[in-house]
Amino acid sequence: MPQIIPIRDLKNTSEISQMCQESDEPIFITKNGYGDMVIMSMKLFEEKMFMLDVYNKLIAAEEQIAEGKVLAGNTSLKSIREKYNV
Repeated sequence: MPQIIPIRDLKNTSEISQMCQESDEPIFITKNGYGDMVIMSMKLFEEKMFMLDVYNKLIAAEEQIAEGKVLAGNTSLKSIREKYNV
């Protein structure tokens, strides 16, 4: 379940840092009762960015398949073997 804290609680930085390290989700910061910011640990941020990259590569691959820009596996391997004399 996501954690939601008011912006005034950001004064206690060590507690917020600990919350970020212990949480597997971003922490949402509110200002005047409305969403304002999101904070998370570096580890979680890197994981999210990695997964975003994976999703983008999958989308690109699906687009290539839809456009017919694919080669048969045997053809690709044969081309590589010929190019590098393997």
